Amino acid sequence: MRRSRERVALLLAAGLVSLQPAQAQVFPDRVIEMVNPYPPGGATDVMGRALMDAMAAQLNSRLIFLNRAGANGAIGTSAVARAAPDGHTLLFTAAVSMVVNPLTQAQAGYTLKSFDHLCQTFKNEMAIISRRDSPLRTAGDLVKAAREKPGALSYGILGIGSIPHLATVELAQAADVKFNAVPFKGDADVMQQVLGGHVDFGAVVLASAARAEVNILGIFSQQRNPSIPDVPTLREQGFDVAPFSIGGLSVPVGTPPDIRHKLEDACKAAAQSESYGKLMKSIHQPLDYYADGGHYTRALEQDLEDKRRLLGQLGMLK
Repeated sequence: MRRSRERVALLLAAGLVSLQPAQAQVFPDRVIEMVNPYPPGGATDVMGRALMDAMAAQLNSRLIFLNRAGANGAIGTSAVARAAPDGHTLLFTAAVSMVVNPLTQAQAGYTLKSFDHLCQTFKNEMAIISRRDSPLRTAGDLVKAAREKPGALSYGILGIGSIPHLATVELAQAADVKFNAVPFKGDADVMQQVLGGHVDFGAVVLASAARAEVNILGIFSQQRNPSIPDVPTLREQGFDVAPFSIGGLSVPVGTPPDIRHKLEDACKAAAQSESYGKLMKSIHQPLDYYADGGHYTRALEQDLEDKRRLLGQLGMLK
């Protein structure tokens, strides 16, 4: 026993062992990257940057925002799925990139289960828009024009399989007309094409159209948005279609629980901050845009089943 004590004493003196408990690594210990898989200028870009700024204050850390666009959001989403699950790479995206892409793109390289979902921070309604000088001012005008010139009307959307695209397909089915979809990289591109008169109308996230000089022919919603009470829903105009999109913050699956919880708390505080709430109001977000990680996960799982059925009906499953 005496020899054992003497040996420990020698090791302590040499600095080879310590009786002090190991110090846990502090998170975050470097810059956190928040990846948005869509181009700059769209609704997710604007909301993500605002959330990032508010979260940086909560975490007392530097965050940087990266736009990694392409393949309807699959490129950036896949990059986060492959990242180390250490909390330093975050995904800020609409559900479509995690739900629809794996169902429609054989090379997506991820599924909804590739991520742990921290919080829902937005709930997007879709809108049909046209140029201010366009004769298309209501959903009725749109359908009438499509019937008079079958297959002649073109519309811009963010990618084939995006929620605006699927919403417009549902509208065309409900009205028994045909529109020609023209895909672009993001809502900002769609807005430019509409304003330039290169397409007859556009289908975009309502938040993207909030500050633009366009006609909003109608919104896909169960009820009117209180921020724009004069704009009717498509349902009010006789077309019973009302898809919407949720989105928020996720991390690669396997991120340690303590880090997830810290990020969840920061996300909640940021989403409920005065600055973020003011932005949400200005871009016509509904009051229930926030949900915690558990509710967000269940909503995404339900959305996956809903989209699987819809895409199957449209023959768009991979």
